[in-house]
Amino acid sequence: MSSPLRLPSWDHLAAAVPDVVATMRRYLDQIGCILRPGSVGNADLALRSLAAFLVEQAPDVRTIAGIHRRHLEDFRRWLADRPGRDTARVSPGTLAHRLGTLRMFFVRLQEWDWPDAPARVPIIPADLPRQDHPLPKALDDAAAAKLLRCAQTQPRMLVRVVVEVLLRTGLRVGEFTALRADAVVLIGAAHWLHVPVGKLHEDRYLPLHPHLVTLIADYRTAHVNADHPLLLPRENGRPLDRHTVTRLINKASAAAGLTHIHPHQLRHTLATQAINRGMTLEAIAALLGHRSLDMTLRYAKIANRTVADEYFAVTEKVESLYQQGKPLPADTIGPKMARLRREHHRLLGNGYCTRPPELDCAFETICEACTYFQTSIEFRPVLQRQRDHAAEHGQEHRADLFDRLLTRVDRHAS
Repeated sequence: MSSPLRLPSWDHLAAAVPDVVATMRRYLDQIGCILRPGSVGNADLALRSLAAFLVEQAPDVRTIAGIHRRHLEDFRRWLADRPGRDTARVSPGTLAHRLGTLRMFFVRLQEWDWPDAPARVPIIPADLPRQDHPLPKALDDAAAAKLLRCAQTQPRMLVRVVVEVLLRTGLRVGEFTALRADAVVLIGAAHWLHVPVGKLHEDRYLPLHPHLVTLIADYRTAHVNADHPLLLPRENGRPLDRHTVTRLINKASAAAGLTHIHPHQLRHTLATQAINRGMTLEAIAALLGHRSLDMTLRYAKIANRTVADEYFAVTEKVESLYQQGKPLPADTIGPKMARLRREHHRLLGNGYCTRPPELDCAFETICEACTYFQTSIEFRPVLQRQRDHAAEHGQEHRADLFDRLLTRVDRHAS
């Protein structure tokens, strides 16, 4: 057992820890009804890893209920020291994924009220290693153009189809290979691409460039039987897979003199190009099939053209601060901005609050509304000015507050 990828079979493990294996296999049967096959396969691998550890390192554990915190701590070290696919040790990402899958196993056993569930979940979220979150690696404009041009000159038409469709639509590889024969639909005067249910369990429609409509139709006419269920299979009719897609992309990449390109980089490339040219994050999220804008915001970190434009627009003004004797340009704070700021200022007893009106503040009237706040007739002129200022600016809540304070001052004075 030199690698977590080469583990004993369930039958072999069942001979050593039958009760543990019985629970694990029953669990896999249950999640097979609610999760996708890939997720079930990942759970199978994680559970077999744990069972193999118990047989090798904790032979005293005979049931799932007998697994305690110390066993999972030892398992984490055991797993971390094992060789990975291409490295001396399992990567932090693999370790986090394996432990996260096992944690969900124990959580579900408790939620399902299975009698052999441990008294407490032996894995806590803090056990999962922190992972790096590198920014998406996109091709720059020059490299993307070079890749596309070389793909268009390839003798095998499928190379061109793969590169152009992925680069112009931002599809995930799994979505691309699963496109059905009727995926290209005409809605109104435009063609759209129907993307089937995929990673996020929902389908969507993408606008399809007329150039792609022609390219797809030409490929299907030349290489695909009319009754084939897939939109873009290989020339022999067999479906494409991610490994074949990667090889096709890198045929064009090699011809262009570029390094190895992963298919997902074409998705990142489209998103980066779109942001650089002014497309909104909401539109990009819809195009890419992101469930939340948090996913899309990662592209804004590497391709926010607005930030770049505004930075260079103020560079001269900022630079003047460092040059002795050179005055700061007069429009550093434009007249319009200055006027807006004056209008939004809120008069306080000894100054102004400059919070923009659209930003809520829980402390807006904290002093005056506090039960320990005291005032007297000597502060009446200031309170009156604050009341008038609030009324002039439509701050009804504050105006009402100062009306009550003025009433209190007048009552005490009399």
